[in-house]
Amino acid sequence: MKLPVGTNSKPMRIGWMTYLIVIVLFHVKTADSAASLELEAQGTEAEALYLANCSECHDSPVARAPQRLVFGMLGAEAILAALEAGPMQSQGEHLSEAQRRLLAEHLGSGKLRNGWDSRDWFCTDPFDANLSKSKTHAWGFSPENTRHISDAGLTAEEMPQLVLKWAFAYPGATRARSQPTVVAGVVYVGSQSGSVYALDLQSGCVYWRFDADAEVRSAISFGLDGAAGDGGGESVYFGDFSGSVYRVNARTGKLLWRAKVGDHPDVTITGSPQLHRDRLYVPLSSTEWARATDPSYACCNFRGGVVALSVTAGKQLWKTHVIPQVRQELTGDPENVRENDTYSGAPVWNTPTIDRARNLLYVGTGQSYTSPAHRNSDAVIAMDLDSGEIKWSRQLLSGDAWNLACLLPGEHVNCPEQNGPDFDIGAPPILWSDEQERELLLVGQKSGMVYALDPDLEGETVWKRKLGRGGFSGGVHWGMAADSQQLYVPIADTEYFGKYEKLPASPGLFALDPKTGMQMWFAPAGDHCLPEQRPACDPGLSAAVTSVPGAVLAGGFDGMLKAYTADTGAVIWQYDTNREFTTVSGVSARGGSIESDGPVVSEGHLLVNSGYLYGGRLPGNVLLVFGRSL
Repeated sequence: MKLPVGTNSKPMRIGWMTYLIVIVLFHVKTADSAASLELEAQGTEAEALYLANCSECHDSPVARAPQRLVFGMLGAEAILAALEAGPMQSQGEHLSEAQRRLLAEHLGSGKLRNGWDSRDWFCTDPFDANLSKSKTHAWGFSPENTRHISDAGLTAEEMPQLVLKWAFAYPGATRARSQPTVVAGVVYVGSQSGSVYALDLQSGCVYWRFDADAEVRSAISFGLDGAAGDGGGESVYFGDFSGSVYRVNARTGKLLWRAKVGDHPDVTITGSPQLHRDRLYVPLSSTEWARATDPSYACCNFRGGVVALSVTAGKQLWKTHVIPQVRQELTGDPENVRENDTYSGAPVWNTPTIDRARNLLYVGTGQSYTSPAHRNSDAVIAMDLDSGEIKWSRQLLSGDAWNLACLLPGEHVNCPEQNGPDFDIGAPPILWSDEQERELLLVGQKSGMVYALDPDLEGETVWKRKLGRGGFSGGVHWGMAADSQQLYVPIADTEYFGKYEKLPASPGLFALDPKTGMQMWFAPAGDHCLPEQRPACDPGLSAAVTSVPGAVLAGGFDGMLKAYTADTGAVIWQYDTNREFTTVSGVSARGGSIESDGPVVSEGHLLVNSGYLYGGRLPGNVLLVFGRSL
């Protein structure tokens, strides 16, 4: 993990020193036994593997690489999974299976388990939910991605009565980031292992589990289609980390189809696929920004985009890259440059927003991976729902080209000339309308800027307002919320780099007037971190927020979940998720940072994931479900 500029580095040094002292004391105390000598030899070999393959990033200030001090909290299973099928797969592929296991146990401070027995969590009652008659509460809670729930079954006045009803463990996980989807008393949720679960909302028991090929990061989409046959009329849809999309029977967990949507080896699905009518719109992101750290890799050629699939068979109807495929030969004429020959990046890692009246979808894009930055990077793109044709593009920040190679010590082989600032548009644009039915696109950016764009004037800016200093985790990171009166903006402001003016951090929740951008109130996040948990713990609000009538819900990097009044921002309820929980399966799970996905309020319950080991945040593996106290 990277230590942010200006952050006290003592926590990392203390953690590393403590680790060394523990190892030395263990060896001294047990050196007289043969078993301990064997352990010592194994530890020496494992440490050598770590130094040769891992330490350059995890002992150095590299962003999004966890510090070594948190490895003991991860557990051996999670580290092994990362080396074999996760983000560290390229680093682990040249190691033998025995070496990967040895390294995982060494860093995870424990032995690998031999599987996970889940038989005791399954429901004894049959699945009898009336799915076809229920409101669905999925990622943005509307095609317009407002993240406002009007029929939550839980009022602002009832929020202080919330108590924890049950907790569910994601086995072996270090992060919980698939926002739960609730339909007729059934919770659909994905996991880091790739398992997708159908859980009972009242008890947390498991109706079924489906195992995808890779991590399921995004929320599950639910839809009805009577033409599917074989019970497929009630279906759930989701994407995985390897770029596959699935349709699964919502009652049984049976696979109906699977489609590969990527045309690049590093494609991944981070944003939630958006289901609209008979089509599933899938955003395309990538891990190539990390692969660029390999100096032998010819960086870069991924281009972000959106794919439209038919819901009945998973057939690709269209695919649109936000960077068009244009190859022009060098002519020697400086006026005739090779337009797209070196352009790459602009990933789409947010959920598409549907504009039914204009027959458009909107997405925000990320930074370019190579210089020069493309004009469609850090932009809002409008595409035709039927054809995928780009109707217009509005760039909100030019010249932003960056990849992870820029943060490596020494020679930066693949770092683009422009070198950042990596200020993506990661939060989905919100299509908002007022009482007079005037519509605006409300857009938040990692720079800390918030915009209102006019969808009738090809995204022309109506107003803009800077709320935070920005950073790699925002500014605005994963999602804002809007009701009919206000826009609710979470600000993280936790990471900053010295290339740009150092402004004061403003972590917390803002309420703005959507028509003018005027600030209505600001609620500071507050600092709930223990000194020994820094810098993994801080008060930033990066996860998406959720609005219900009279209240706004937000979770922080520190694991604190809060409910604020919509009119003043006063805190009316809070719960610290950064701790251990006994779960419905009888095993322990841990909460940590709340990141990426936001709270869900449905059928009188509040649901939230806790734990997010990525970018050095606090790991965890738990889904928490709250209800009113009796």
